[in-house]
Amino acid sequence: MAGKPTAIVVLGHGSLGSDGVHRVSERCLRLVHEAEIIVTADGADVVVFSGWSSSGGVSEAEQMRDAWRGPAVELVLEPTARNTAENAVRTLPLLRERGIDRAVVVCARSHLARTRMLFVRLYRGSGVELAFRAAPLAPTVRSVAWELAAFLLLPVQLRAARAELARQSR
Repeated sequence: MAGKPTAIVVLGHGSLGSDGVHRVSERCLRLVHEAEIIVTADGADVVVFSGWSSSGGVSEAEQMRDAWRGPAVELVLEPTARNTAENAVRTLPLLRERGIDRAVVVCARSHLARTRMLFVRLYRGSGVELAFRAAPLAPTVRSVAWELAAFLLLPVQLRAARAELARQSR
């Protein structure tokens, strides 16, 4: 990844436990590990972790940072995104602030189509070149069902994200 300033963007995934604590999933920790592999093999200037906490406690972004065992690079937190559209729209300004020209978005294989659709549409015209890396995770029935259901929300999430982008550019 030599040449252009590069960021790795890791999308959070977690849930509220029976104890009331929001925790990242094992699948999410696998995404962090995939980002470590990318940075070790190809280099990157920045790793951005994006994800919220449904309980108001430690965010997915913070938990991913705490799990990081990769090379020493700038680790940036975006702790408010509740969905993929928000991941995209809220990481873009963080990349722009750092002069990033290229971002590799890391997600689960079952999440790749929707991630690509949202990031490409929301990053269009930003000057940030996108690439995608699906971690080698076998899709579960639950993850596929979730993705199919989430496609129904795409128009609403995309509208909200575009409105947020417009507010950011004012």
